[in-house]
Amino acid sequence: MDTQTLLPVVRPPDPGTPARPGPPAPRAVPRAVWERAALAGLLLGTAVLYLWGLSESGWANSFYAAAAQAGSESWKAFFFGSSDAANSITVDKTPLSLWPMALSIRIFGLSSWSLLVPQALIGVGSVALLHATVRRTTGSVGAGLLAGAILALTPVAVLMFRFDNPDAMLVLLLIGSVHATVRALESPRAMRWLALGGALVGLAFLTKMLQAFLVLPALAAAYALFAVVPWRRRIGHLLVALGSMILAAGWWIAVVELWPASSRPYIGGSQDNSILELTLGYNGFGRLTGDETGSVGGGNGWGETGFWRMFNSEIGGQASWLLPAALVLGIAGLWFSRKNGVAGRRARAGLTLWMGWLVVTWLTFSYMAGIFHAYYTVALAPAVAAVVAIALHGLWQKRESLVVSGVLAFVTALTSAWAFVLLDRAGDWHPWLKYVVVTVGLACALMLGVVRILPQRVAVVVAAGALVAVLAGPFAFSLATAATPHTGSIPSAGPSGTGGMAGMGGMGGARPGGAGGPGGTGTGTGTGSLLNGSDPSTALTELLLQNSDAFTWVAAASGSNAASGYQLATEEPVMAIGGFNGSDPSPTLARFQEYVADGEVHWYIAGGGMGGMGGGMRGSGASSEISQWVQENFTAQTVDGVTLYDLSEGVA
Repeated sequence: MDTQTLLPVVRPPDPGTPARPGPPAPRAVPRAVWERAALAGLLLGTAVLYLWGLSESGWANSFYAAAAQAGSESWKAFFFGSSDAANSITVDKTPLSLWPMALSIRIFGLSSWSLLVPQALIGVGSVALLHATVRRTTGSVGAGLLAGAILALTPVAVLMFRFDNPDAMLVLLLIGSVHATVRALESPRAMRWLALGGALVGLAFLTKMLQAFLVLPALAAAYALFAVVPWRRRIGHLLVALGSMILAAGWWIAVVELWPASSRPYIGGSQDNSILELTLGYNGFGRLTGDETGSVGGGNGWGETGFWRMFNSEIGGQASWLLPAALVLGIAGLWFSRKNGVAGRRARAGLTLWMGWLVVTWLTFSYMAGIFHAYYTVALAPAVAAVVAIALHGLWQKRESLVVSGVLAFVTALTSAWAFVLLDRAGDWHPWLKYVVVTVGLACALMLGVVRILPQRVAVVVAAGALVAVLAGPFAFSLATAATPHTGSIPSAGPSGTGGMAGMGGMGGARPGGAGGPGGTGTGTGTGSLLNGSDPSTALTELLLQNSDAFTWVAAASGSNAASGYQLATEEPVMAIGGFNGSDPSPTLARFQEYVADGEVHWYIAGGGMGGMGGGMRGSGASSEISQWVQENFTAQTVDGVTLYDLSEGVA
């Protein structure tokens, strides 16, 4: 049969016949408009999730809140990250994460919102930057949106982007370092981009010290393997990146080391007033070995170590929902992208970056014997999100392969089953949800097994159903996290009571009784503890403020958390004796006696901290010596259940 008979005959219009106007063609909305709208929707939804009810957490971690308040009052305290504006001692971290919060408080005044909103905005920025990075790797807006959504809905990310710990800033800077490296892989100006990536890692070091360097193996490997420049130039570019990292991180370290110790605050967390000791010891190799002088415990005190640590009942619900999927999909994505030309090369480079980040961080967290908290796992969230999104984008295009469809089905079933386990650990919290998730997930997994024979529209519906099933669990945990106020030094994500930290009794977590911040009752909840800030009553606050201008510190208390609540209530400097754990030799008994004789400290508030357990791993016993001296030489009085001593009686 002549094929022309199957086609309509199109004749040109008669030149002598005027053309008749037909109905106007519908105007298609440009694709870019839909893409921008989808991204705007993702970022708006993320902002609502991170900002809604934010002030319910009060000061959140009052240890960092007090330092941010101090930085808003004193530029010196701002630079060093001091716990108080009179610069007695610093927090036990480098200070970069405190700077946005301190600036916000300086501009808008001290409040829960001015403290925590910068953290939420950092979270929105992290989601946007991850979207841009994954989109650049895959060329797909959908993949970028998926990566951003997974990060936004990871429960521990919701927790940290609504909290005042350094981890939020750490995540943003490390995502930025990956983005810069991705740009370096494709740009003729590779050295500039790689130098930027190194500088961002350096700034991440100024946020949370050596943890920032966990991404370095991935960044270096990806550039060495996939850069388009010759090998000699690759090595040169990597050396430039290393130099920019050292410069970005080292300038602050150098200033602190060269600054006369007598005119700067004591370096909290160290035993000899050294930022290098803090970097390499308490916040460095001690975290890996558990040998941390001045720490409150190591080894099993922070939970069992081992390969399955990220999946246990204490930590699993924080960020492991898609961790098994990321590991399987990452390997499959690397294998099936090997023959895809330029697109495959970009996918492999991206997967190498993010898989390297994921594996190194996962193994480090799993086996570190020192201080470890469940919320550290927020560092896994960007890598999990990116690996899943990049690998799914590539595998979905090859779904007609029997092996690929089998991988998609297996991952969906595995993730749904793991979600069932995590939801089951939540006990009576919405018990029906786990059955819905596993039922829908397994049904979609069966359909994905034969996706290659399904019509296009049906396949898309099945894929969407699978995504809904595997994201329903973390979405529900994220909503519960956002709806629960959190305070203390060891918060955990998810429904109340489902997280916590093994070995420490789950201390921290949800904020009890509405106290602990500007939204509290003002009735007081005692002197605080090692992991929770004090909450002074109105009467005690008024007493501390009496004649406060005559003293450098209105009060002193053992441990930073005990001091923090009094400082936030009065907005006056309160000396944190012994730093966070109360185990730093700052000040010594002799130095404290000089402060008292010179009339610089008004009140000593008893209780709080670990109180100078002294010796060996526990560090200095100076705080115990000070406490004993005060009790033997000054008269105690009690205000709303808090014991304190008027040190102005001892002025020389």
